Amino acid sequence: MKAHAVVLEEPERLCLRDLDLKPQEAADVVVEMDFSGISTGTERLLYTGAMPAFPGMGYPLVPGYESVGRISAAGPESGRSVGETVFVPGASCYRDVRGLFGGTAERVIVPGARVVPLPDGLGEQGVLIALAATARHALVPVAPDGPLPELIIGHGVLGRLLARLVVAAGASPPVVWETNPDRQSGARGYSVLSPDDDDRRDYRCICDVSGDAGLLDTLIGRLGAGGEIVLAGFYSQPLSFTFPPAFMREARIRVAAEWKPADLLAVSELLATGSLDLDDLITHRSPAAEAEDAYRTAFGDAHCLKMILDWRRS
Repeated sequence: MKAHAVVLEEPERLCLRDLDLKPQEAADVVVEMDFSGISTGTERLLYTGAMPAFPGMGYPLVPGYESVGRISAAGPESGRSVGETVFVPGASCYRDVRGLFGGTAERVIVPGARVVPLPDGLGEQGVLIALAATARHALVPVAPDGPLPELIIGHGVLGRLLARLVVAAGASPPVVWETNPDRQSGARGYSVLSPDDDDRRDYRCICDVSGDAGLLDTLIGRLGAGGEIVLAGFYSQPLSFTFPPAFMREARIRVAAEWKPADLLAVSELLATGSLDLDDLITHRSPAAEAEDAYRTAFGDAHCLKMILDWRRS
């Protein structure tokens, strides 16, 4: 079996290639893709070559961990059925290239236990499930009664999802910092400010999704006593901070890792009840055949919140 796939041959060199797939096994499903999202966080680092050393990292590779498609074949031990629409958080089914993420292809073979069934009618918005689950995971405090973010850094898709989830939880609407005027619109029940327009210095919880390794001192200076900073971005450079201000505030710093199955379940329930919506987050669409231009737009156009590739006519 073969699949047409996006391949990063090396940093800043991307192409579409036909790839040989590994054989399907009894616990696997074959998924024919409809849509794949382009991540402006981790995939940008892969594209530019700035991704830190990571298990499985190397070129050539198939990127992508935000894909939606339909099951065309289901192994007897897969636990899934032909015809189901599922979210695919990546695949490693390629013979000759790396599948560190591996979801940006017209077809993948993946264990049935790895895919996530999606509700009917979600369509292209299904690619956002991983980001919504990532946002939810960042919100879950270590202590059950810990505060939700009162300040969020960055008004991209992840920042918007974080803010929407805080509002959906019934907490006080957060403030979101955004320095790019092109991304300051689109708030839903919360405020978006330039940092220069915010003089508050007693935040109990700040969540950073900017990926800017140089912000820690600024954020610590905005904390109240005993406040917490949640690092929910992906940082390509080492992080450091000046100790005395953190000491005076007895600050806490928490790193939010990738989503867990419980986060997907929680997000699915919020979507089903209408407490969370994914509208107005996908701004750009491209045929998969024009992937090279789509990646450049996703990484270079500030108006592009989320670019998706459409595989349905590949």
